[in-house]
Amino acid sequence: MTGREFFTARTVSEVLSGFRPARRTAVETVPLAEALHRVPAAATLSPAPLPGFAKSTVDGFAVRAADTYGASEGLPSYLDLVGAVRMGRAPDVTVPAGGCVAMPTGGVLPAGADAVVMVEYTAETMPGTVEVTRPVAPGAGLVRADEDVAAGGELVPGGRPLRAPDLGLLAAAGVVEVAVHARPRVVVLSTGDEVVPPSTPELRAGQVRDATASALAGLVRDAGGEPVLAGIVPDDAGALGTALKEALRDADLVVVSAGSSVGARDETAGAVAALGEIWCHGIALKPGKPTLLAHCGGVPLIGLPGNPLSALVVFRLVGVPLVWRLAGCERPPPEPSTRARLSRDLPSMTGRVDIVQVTVADGVATPVFGPSALLSVLTRADGCLVVPEAATGLDAGAEADVMLYR
Repeated sequence: MTGREFFTARTVSEVLSGFRPARRTAVETVPLAEALHRVPAAATLSPAPLPGFAKSTVDGFAVRAADTYGASEGLPSYLDLVGAVRMGRAPDVTVPAGGCVAMPTGGVLPAGADAVVMVEYTAETMPGTVEVTRPVAPGAGLVRADEDVAAGGELVPGGRPLRAPDLGLLAAAGVVEVAVHARPRVVVLSTGDEVVPPSTPELRAGQVRDATASALAGLVRDAGGEPVLAGIVPDDAGALGTALKEALRDADLVVVSAGSSVGARDETAGAVAALGEIWCHGIALKPGKPTLLAHCGGVPLIGLPGNPLSALVVFRLVGVPLVWRLAGCERPPPEPSTRARLSRDLPSMTGRVDIVQVTVADGVATPVFGPSALLSVLTRADGCLVVPEAATGLDAGAEADVMLYR
């Protein structure tokens, strides 16, 4: 590296498609109660069909569908009521031709029946006789024994974070433990002579509390990772090299907060180059251009810009998908988003991606501007929108996708 030039700079699309480390966390078994948002290492298969028996999806009467053909309010079908099904018990009655059985929602379909008529389309005109005013086809009002999942069928796929309904389906199949990838261990190393711990009661002139590390830890947790705040390292090549070696010993991802811009004080690039291979130093992105990505002995490393807003924008864009990938998830779960109209023109430069913070109200996105050193720009924003590389800006009134912050 010479002077103040960036080297091996990349576009955002190149970074997202090209910086894909092969590292994955180990596999561990966790109880279902701890599996939410964890990433299964492989598909989990059902040991038996679900629900396991044909059952009613409505309150009504189990029938032979053929006995209802042609039924209408003007010319109903009349069926003999021969019994009732109780919840949680196997039926002790069979539906004969011309007969029906009273059914609760979720009850086991009795032998002889192939459909269930909703109670709304019936009336008990006299004791023991049910009037049916609408025909049903075979299979109406019920689910088959294997309609949810067949025996040996996939309950949940591998490589996708588990959601609440997934846990319910696993529980229904009697699966109470899941083999998942361990949470990626993300070591966050803060740098800078001016950076002091958040607990510092009073700041001397020129000092700043380490706000970025705490915010990064929150993003890591949101992505299913385990943040490890490794403290603050001064602007000293030897100290940084030692701290990086220590961090790389048991990390799945190392994040260096600050110290990645090209300047006389910044030692990150040199220290990283001594330990691994720099994949890029500079991304065509605003804010966040002076970002460093590297591979160090099989462990990916991200060197973030010093300004807090820039650092968090970059980590949300690049680091969050990387944490998911390390945990075995190839396609991170999508962030919530909405469509909104721009309140004003947004100028931009071709060849770079602009990430713009916005508030959203009544379908209108209003940009929130401010220096990248100010975290309050992010705390005031409801989300952000992306001005793509090819665009020279976006016009007022144009519709755009806004990624919402949770």
